[in-house]
Amino acid sequence: MAERPTPFELLFGDLAGERFPQIRDGLETAGQTARDRDVFLLNQEVVTLLRELRPEEGMGEAIDQLVGLVHHAYLMWEAGVWTFRLTRDRGLALLGGAALKDLSGSPPSAYYLQWPARSVWAQIAPEEPHEPLDGWFVSPGQNDDTIRVLGIFGLHPERMGFSVVEVMGARPAGLVRPDGTPPFASVLPAGDDAGLYSLVGTEELLELAWR
Repeated sequence: MAERPTPFELLFGDLAGERFPQIRDGLETAGQTARDRDVFLLNQEVVTLLRELRPEEGMGEAIDQLVGLVHHAYLMWEAGVWTFRLTRDRGLALLGGAALKDLSGSPPSAYYLQWPARSVWAQIAPEEPHEPLDGWFVSPGQNDDTIRVLGIFGLHPERMGFSVVEVMGARPAGLVRPDGTPPFASVLPAGDDAGLYSLVGTEELLELAWR
């Protein structure tokens, strides 16, 4: 089975090689690091790229999602464009609490982790349909005890665009759902019988990314 393209490949495959070196050069000249998003956004090449990617009709609050996507994509490129693809068995182990051994030792500072297709779902906004998790970008947070995660949902070759959820923080402690069901349990009708899982709230996304 052919590998699914990642959002980095779909959106930045050609663009990264053309534009990201300019961003890197500007940061190096200023003696700055891309890890700090506020600093990253002060880079003139970043500002120009965001303007080019933004639709003419504007984006409203969705501009924050575009900023997050560009920032994560740049950090992934800077780290060497690492992508890890989980098998279903490895995904099930991760949902059960196992560590991701492939990333132990000296993991890249930023990467994309792609999940088995249509295995984990989430409702991004109230009254909206549940969407499948494609994967997430991971990069360092503001300090060594935090990570920044950008989840990608509803990515499909026949769909224009996808949904984005970003969360940053330390690993959640004592994660429980208000209804008493365990984290990652499916909330879809007959989801358990179909072997599906759900993310409810950004803390579950953050917890899963920490594993």
